[in-house]
Amino acid sequence: MKILLTGGTGMVGRNILDYARETGRTFEIYAPSSQELNLLDRASTETYVLRHRPDLIVHCAGRVGGIQANISNPVSFLIDNLDMARNLFGAAQKARIRRVLNMGTSCMYPRGIDHPLTEDLVLKGELEPTNEGYAIAKVFAARYLSYIHRENHDLQYKTLIPCNLYGRYDNFNPQTSHMIPAAIHKVHTAVQTGGDGVEIWGDGTARREFMDAHDLADFVFFAIENFDRLPEMTNVGLGFDYSINEYYQAVSKVLGYSGGFRHDLTKPVGMKRKLVSMKVAESLGWKAKTGLEAGIRRAYDYYLSLHPEKRGGSRV
Repeated sequence: MKILLTGGTGMVGRNILDYARETGRTFEIYAPSSQELNLLDRASTETYVLRHRPDLIVHCAGRVGGIQANISNPVSFLIDNLDMARNLFGAAQKARIRRVLNMGTSCMYPRGIDHPLTEDLVLKGELEPTNEGYAIAKVFAARYLSYIHRENHDLQYKTLIPCNLYGRYDNFNPQTSHMIPAAIHKVHTAVQTGGDGVEIWGDGTARREFMDAHDLADFVFFAIENFDRLPEMTNVGLGFDYSINEYYQAVSKVLGYSGGFRHDLTKPVGMKRKLVSMKVAESLGWKAKTGLEAGIRRAYDYYLSLHPEKRGGSRV
């Protein structure tokens, strides 16, 4: 099977490529950089897809970031992600690529729902304002694929909806990162400097479901091998969550931090809870395998590989 993987240089894409090597998958995977395949350019995207004609496209490319990045750049989070999907899926339809696996996001779900989010809740309520632009683009992508399939049933175009992710190849930039890499950076800095009082945005009671990206890669290959059994949209997550405070405590345990925390109640925290239902994925026979502390250690080892000078005195 010939697979086109977009976003091959990002966290999800790199974990997919690692997983393929680690498990000996024999697929022929094309993972072009954005210079080789500019998804914002419709004509060049069509040319690339028509030239290579993959058997399957796995779409992981996108503009991503944490709360602050989404608040600061809503236009680019909306337009760039929308255009990438429009150009790539239009090219796939034109080339009659039979299978597409699109990476969605749990941001697609309505805000303010306290029970596990089932796939039928997309477009059933108001989106979270702090990442609305990104969410709208992702809803558009999922619906676009649905409409293509509605017009031509030979084209099996499906969307995965992962929960929040972290892990190897994550972004640790404090200005643009998500919560777990931000926590790793802040706690590590406190360990190195002897600081006492790591800052947490909000009161720390908001709950989140974070899955190691390695587990998402595992599901991607499970999905490829069970493609016909997949519904139009499938959640991929843990099926349980932790509070923000509990995540900081887990990071502190792995990194050996014994200091305190301070809560900045002026900072945005996003949705109070965002937990995906795993009934569909589990009915297919899949479950995540990586525990929280093991995942944090994997992410932290990668963080240290980026900053080898920061090793020493920071691990227990």
